[in-house]
Amino acid sequence: MATLVSPSPIQRLTANIAQQIVGKDRPIQLVLTALLSGGHVLLEDVPGVGKTLLAKSLAKSIDGKFQRIQCTPDLLPSDITGTNIWNPGSREFQFIPGPVFTNILLTDEINRATPRTQSALLEVMEERQVTLDGQSRAVPAPFFVIATQNPIESHGTFALPEAQMDRFAISLSLGYPDAAGELQMLQGLATGTPVANLEPCISLEQLQAIQQQCQQIKVDLSIQQYIIDLVRATRNDSEISLGVSPRGSVALYRATQAWAWLQGRSYALPDDVKELALYVLSHRIMTIGGRRGTQVITRLLQEVPVDASGDKLRQR
Repeated sequence: MATLVSPSPIQRLTANIAQQIVGKDRPIQLVLTALLSGGHVLLEDVPGVGKTLLAKSLAKSIDGKFQRIQCTPDLLPSDITGTNIWNPGSREFQFIPGPVFTNILLTDEINRATPRTQSALLEVMEERQVTLDGQSRAVPAPFFVIATQNPIESHGTFALPEAQMDRFAISLSLGYPDAAGELQMLQGLATGTPVANLEPCISLEQLQAIQQQCQQIKVDLSIQQYIIDLVRATRNDSEISLGVSPRGSVALYRATQAWAWLQGRSYALPDDVKELALYVLSHRIMTIGGRRGTQVITRLLQEVPVDASGDKLRQR
């Protein structure tokens, strides 16, 4: 295995974002896990807890291009992907790129867009390209989608279909800050660094190199089998009507590699899978009887055993 890059660039990145998102180290780590694993993240939370600020802070910190889409029922697919318009001067159609041609894309309140418009994101989130009028165009690399939705308000919203939910590597909630964190936020209003003044602390090239190194993290066969056992358990559980897809298996595998890298290891542990399973699997299942996905996955984590050889890895 190639020598791993020191996590120090990511530590600087985490510290940079933490200047704006106070007291949320774990959510920041989970968002970075999605980024480093090559996936996307869905933030399901109430308004005003810093979802947009997190996306902007991340884009500034990696010196990447940032675009925001405010989803509404009248938003069209072409408002996302772009469109061809007739240019009278050249007497040919000219492509006008949409906001997906960026590095960090924030799709705010994604469930306010109609299903037709939501579907415009399916190809680009999976293939990193947009196909329009028979021609495919690649989006910049890296490409990372942060989508938000309010889980409380349902008026004027359209539930994300399973195919859309499956495109997100990780789903999480930032939650309200604790009292100390909220006080620190208020105190920082006078002396803190506005997000517009954040300095980049890692280049896009460095980020892509780290993404490639995360894919080199060793995942023992016993851990691979543990991932498969967890996923297959969701397909045969009496409380689940739709289990996790093979895409979910890959997402958990890649996220486990990225999480291990963030911990400064060149190999994964069963505990890495357990740390991430709730965030990677819960939004991919459909439950029966009103059970929450997190409740069912928590139970399965208690029921599905880890192979004995996987336990030995913890002793390294």
